[in-house]
Amino acid sequence: MSLNGVIYPYNIEARKLPIHLTGIGGTDWQQPISRPTGYHWHQIILSEAGEGVLKYDNMSVKIPAGSAIFLPANYPHEYRAVTNGWRVKFVTFDGYSAAHVLSLLGLTRPTVVQIGDKKPFTALFERMTRLLSTDKVYGCAICSGLVYQFLLEFYRSADIKPSRGRAERSELIAGVLGYIEEHYKEDFPLSVLSEKAGVSHQHFCRVFKESMNVRPKEYINRLRIREAKRLLTETKKPIAKIAEEVGFSESAYFCAVFKKAEGRSPLEYRKAAAGSFFNIDTKFFE
Repeated sequence: MSLNGVIYPYNIEARKLPIHLTGIGGTDWQQPISRPTGYHWHQIILSEAGEGVLKYDNMSVKIPAGSAIFLPANYPHEYRAVTNGWRVKFVTFDGYSAAHVLSLLGLTRPTVVQIGDKKPFTALFERMTRLLSTDKVYGCAICSGLVYQFLLEFYRSADIKPSRGRAERSELIAGVLGYIEEHYKEDFPLSVLSEKAGVSHQHFCRVFKESMNVRPKEYINRLRIREAKRLLTETKKPIAKIAEEVGFSESAYFCAVFKKAEGRSPLEYRKAAAGSFFNIDTKFFE
């Protein structure tokens, strides 16, 4: 697709999806844009050549070639070229889950990142434009998944630090995650994990939380709940037995953790699964 154009796809079914593409295009000569109340869709803008400047929150940020901007919907901003021929590509998106996903990713305000490798962005951009031009039936729906990938590529770029901090964190917990996966059903002190990582318990817990966005104990409980859901759905084992098998010494605590994670008790989860998939008498499983 030529950079000098924009497509605003419209498909009623695609707009029912959690995240969907609302616009895609670009220009060889970006004109000044001022939006005192923001734009009604979320945007990711790729700076292809030349240089621009983004203004928001009384700040000015240069946008050189090889960088990208995320702009949340309804966030006041303005941008303009500072060199002749500021060439950009952009995608805009929306959806009933968009704000929630962006919040989980920590993308709640304008963000500028330097892209290390633009090939994934280019490939996704080209595939979306091609689909919208050639597949009038399913193109919009498929683009929903592609714009989600596009967003995650931006997130990955935003998470790359110039220091060695991220690589060191990943190396520190990599072996520990494997150990947890193998032993999460067992009752072991968390100090075992910090010992395997070769750091103090306090430092390990901090690094784990920074890398996984949850504390070690919560991560372990998530794995236990994942296995419990499988057993509740696929077996006839009593709930107390399942609690014991996945690593909870007390079934009451298991039920409390399960309900907090899933919004329903293990018994309610089992009944719902049985009613949905098997249509049998769920009292048999109680």
